[in-house]
Amino acid sequence: MNFIKLLPVILSLLLLGAHFFRAGIIVLVLLVIVILFMLLIRRSWVVRLVQVALIIGGLEWVRTLLAIVNLRQMSGGPWMRLALILGGVALLTMCSALVFRFKSLRERYWLT
Repeated sequence: MNFIKLLPVILSLLLLGAHFFRAGIIVLVLLVIVILFMLLIRRSWVVRLVQVALIIGGLEWVRTLLAIVNLRQMSGGPWMRLALILGGVALLTMCSALVFRFKSLRERYWLT
């Protein structure tokens, strides 16, 4: 059951890894993979590290959203659907940090 509760975190990290892979930033792809595997460690510091990574990842999505929307607007191309999709991805990524508020996950990672 904890795996299902962690699905938003896993999905958000996988999307972030794909984003970095497409940008050619292999070091950040490897970092995301390491963070994914760190979810197997049952310690409270892992939760805090994952939460920080998700918030920073959400901010990266917002930065990407603003950059691409700006390019689309300058070229006169459509941008609204792009903004909605990337805004949703940013929101999902940041809200994924909240899954650790579930009692079963707090117990798993020894959070008080």
